Amino acid sequence: MDLYPAIDLRDGRCVRLAQGDFGRETVYGADPVARAKAFEASGAPWLHVVDLDAARSGAGANRSVVADIVRAVSVPVQAGGGVRSMQDAAELIEAGVARVVVGTAAVLQPGLVSEMAQRWPGRVAVGVDHFEGEVRLKGWEERSGHRVEQVVAGLVDAGAAAVVVTEISRDGLMVGPDLAGYRALLGDVQVPVIASGGVGSLDDLRKLAWLSVGGRHLAGAIVGRAVYEGRFSVADAVAACRGMPR
Repeated sequence: MDLYPAIDLRDGRCVRLAQGDFGRETVYGADPVARAKAFEASGAPWLHVVDLDAARSGAGANRSVVADIVRAVSVPVQAGGGVRSMQDAAELIEAGVARVVVGTAAVLQPGLVSEMAQRWPGRVAVGVDHFEGEVRLKGWEERSGHRVEQVVAGLVDAGAAAVVVTEISRDGLMVGPDLAGYRALLGDVQVPVIASGGVGSLDDLRKLAWLSVGGRHLAGAIVGRAVYEGRFSVADAVAACRGMPR
């Protein structure tokens, strides 16, 4: 399982939200590029970058910052937030992003995922964010009325190369990941599944790494606040994702 340190962008800064609430923001630095380089230097095999402003409004306000991050590191960057059209995806792909994550638009327009997947095979993931099983949209502020299992299945059928699943009720709180939810998805989904939300310790990462259904394991785990607040280092987190003791 790979570690994906998260860089969430708002007004060009590194921030984290608690349970997706824009009113509960913590700023962790004004230089996202420096943060990305530090994560790479510590051994992170991937970076996960989200434009929170775009996720909320649909305008790619931090797209130039994403491009700066891609240019500054050699590890692959997975990026999303406000990707709601072919043009949005093309701009990120042209900036060098290894994998584009489509969220709200994927749920509302599954055909868009199919079109993107045909144009950029293997480079389009979907981000499915849910609160206690119900999928949320537009920066987590709108309810969809749809269950996460149904949405994920439909998007995989549409051609998604990977699925990033965030349990919002745990996100930014470091209370532990949704192990039962990820176990269920591993049993149903045949593309790589990346876990997001709730990781607060190295043991949380080991539990995710050890999770197995029919010989299938999670492809990755996204970690944000726990790293920013010094609960553990990126180097130790990389080892934990490989199921290794501290």
